[in-house]
Amino acid sequence: MAFGNNRRVVVTGMGAITPIGNSVQEYWQALVAGKSGAAPITYFDTSAYETKFACEVKGFKVLDYLDRKLAQRTDPYTHFGLVAADMAIKDSGLNLDSIDRTMAGVIFGSGIGGMTTFAAQQELIFKHNGPRFISPFFIPMMIADIAAGRISMQHGLKGPNYATTSACATSSHAVGDAAILIQRGDADVMIAGGSEASICPTGIGGFNAMKALSTRNDAPEKASRPFDAGRDGFVMGEGGAVLVLEELGHAVRRGARIYAEIAGIGFTADAHHITEPAPMGEGAQRSMKRAIQDAGLSSSEVDHINTHGTSTPVGDKNESAAIKIVFGEHAKKLAINSTKSMIGHLLGAAGAVEAVATILAVVNNKVHPTINYETPDPDCDLNYTTAGAIDRRVDIAISNTFGFGGHNASLLFKKFQN
Repeated sequence: MAFGNNRRVVVTGMGAITPIGNSVQEYWQALVAGKSGAAPITYFDTSAYETKFACEVKGFKVLDYLDRKLAQRTDPYTHFGLVAADMAIKDSGLNLDSIDRTMAGVIFGSGIGGMTTFAAQQELIFKHNGPRFISPFFIPMMIADIAAGRISMQHGLKGPNYATTSACATSSHAVGDAAILIQRGDADVMIAGGSEASICPTGIGGFNAMKALSTRNDAPEKASRPFDAGRDGFVMGEGGAVLVLEELGHAVRRGARIYAEIAGIGFTADAHHITEPAPMGEGAQRSMKRAIQDAGLSSSEVDHINTHGTSTPVGDKNESAAIKIVFGEHAKKLAINSTKSMIGHLLGAAGAVEAVATILAVVNNKVHPTINYETPDPDCDLNYTTAGAIDRRVDIAISNTFGFGGHNASLLFKKFQN
């Protein structure tokens, strides 16, 4: 998948709405402090559910950001996407009136899309014994591509525009696709990321039926415990994040601040099982190797891995095995962490939200902790940064995301050097 020419791609803007902060700065400060976003669910009565907690976004008032009509005609997942995109564009300093908008596009994904809207409209059918009261906006509120379309319309961006959907790897695929489009000359600027809002009865009930969620209801803040021997499933999260990607020359000419360079992309498939990873993380091994090769680096040059790290028994074990196989003895020198230990699993938004954390590790030479690691697991014996945030030089970092269906994506970010 090596890039075919010299068009380099850099990150010049970021925006995030998360369970532990409604801006990039708040999010990063909470990550460094080791703050958990898990708490009892407030959106609906959970008395009949096995899992009664999640990582909800807190203090987010959509009308502080969007006008009432737009808010009413869009699902919460689109709210998160629109707001994160606005934040990222503002952060980038881009003057959209001064660029060629036909060379600026949007790739923005969601693993599920408007599940809250779908559930509400389905309830209307049951309540009224028929479809008479279904909203005319139901379909465009629900479909997983509509956030990408809305973001492009909001900002008049006429370049490549579509959604990715690959379960938990969704927004890493969006960021990777966006970088590839810039590299091949189809765009100079891309808005890329993902969002999710699935903390609703059908979302929690469905994942409970799969036995995928933690049921540690007595201590929600300790439920997400990646790599710990007592892990019992993931914690649902919600929110979204956006990266502004630019062709390097375009960014330099306008004097942009550059966070990092996206230097390597690895996309693979397990072709193994609908939910479980391939043994020894075989697909994850290849996605990390591809990202490293794409960047023209060796595995020994990587400093940090932000893992998929979901807090599931099988997933964490196999990702750890994959890291040990790919990096050999260097694996023990890596600073490894799991953002999900604090924000839960944002499903399709996970890749973008965790890419922000990975980029900030490169920018700040600081690796946030993995919280709730208490009991060692002999299958998970790497340095997961469990004693608090650490200061260390981070020049090269990988963000991993793996999705149901066997989708694997690894993004490699490096400190920018002209």
